[in-house]
Amino acid sequence: MQQIYALPFFILPGTYFPLFCTESTFAALVSTCYRLPISRRNMSSPPTSVLKGQTALPTDKVQQIGLLNAVNDKYGGVVVDMKEPMDFHIYVPLLRASISQWRQQGKKGVWIKLPIQQANLVEPTVKEGFRYHHAESNYLMLVYWIPDSPDTLPANASHIVGIGAFVMNNKREVLVVKEKHGYFKGKDAWKFPTGVVNQGEDICAAAIREVKEETGIDTEFMEILAFK
Repeated sequence: MQQIYALPFFILPGTYFPLFCTESTFAALVSTCYRLPISRRNMSSPPTSVLKGQTALPTDKVQQIGLLNAVNDKYGGVVVDMKEPMDFHIYVPLLRASISQWRQQGKKGVWIKLPIQQANLVEPTVKEGFRYHHAESNYLMLVYWIPDSPDTLPANASHIVGIGAFVMNNKREVLVVKEKHGYFKGKDAWKFPTGVVNQGEDICAAAIREVKEETGIDTEFMEILAFK
């Protein structure tokens, strides 16, 4: 008497219908079919994987699954800018195949930029071995180091630049101000005009701008007196 097996036949992610077959058909299906990486515990939870030292996928399997769109950077790595929405059931196999391909190509660092609209891909990306690098108001950057050598990806910027302006007129009078906001508010203390350099702004232009914003006085930048 032949045994009958029931296989989960997936129609859409998260739904399935039973497919009944004999033992011989079951063996053939198991040996040939490609199974989606859907969690057995929770259909909404992304699958987990550890890629460090993982054996590379065969070339035909990579071609079958596809790759994420990426551009090469100047340091032997790749950058992936995820601009289009994607379900994680599709994203995870693409990510695994892409890393396998980049490993074969000798790539080093992988940068994945996830816009805030694709926050659903953060957890599965981290579970594939990525770590946070930095975040802005509308995206998160994650990184992954492929080689078994020490990770040399640069750290994110850890500070901001501020200026203090020493302004003197032709009478050799020095410009000082009292703060309406901040630490010195209400302390009856006189100080130089100060402020923060904007992203991409030249430090000289920042000094001129801050003096203008705080006092309304136009100035000319002469030189940098000191760094602290």
